[in-house]
Amino acid sequence: MRGDTDSDVQVLTKRAWKVIVWNDPVTPMSVVVVVFRRIFGYSNNKCTHLMLTVHHEGRAVVWSGQRERAEEYCVKLQVAGLHSTVERDD
Repeated sequence: MRGDTDSDVQVLTKRAWKVIVWNDPVTPMSVVVVVFRRIFGYSNNKCTHLMLTVHHEGRAVVWSGQRERAEEYCVKLQVAGLHSTVERDD
């Protein structure tokens, strides 16, 4: 045995969660960029890239990490008017 501890095993078995934003026919693209910038603090280039991914592919993973934080981001996006969901990152 390598000396694994319970915390090592816990870290290895935790899966990340992803926040997905879905395309909608209503929200202007410029608004999506502003919402991403305000909520995540991403650069304008990254926000524009994510918005274009949503627009062209119908969805984009905009954040990945702990479940609680993913759920918080999802709610913030929904309050801002964007269709978003949280999924386990398999």
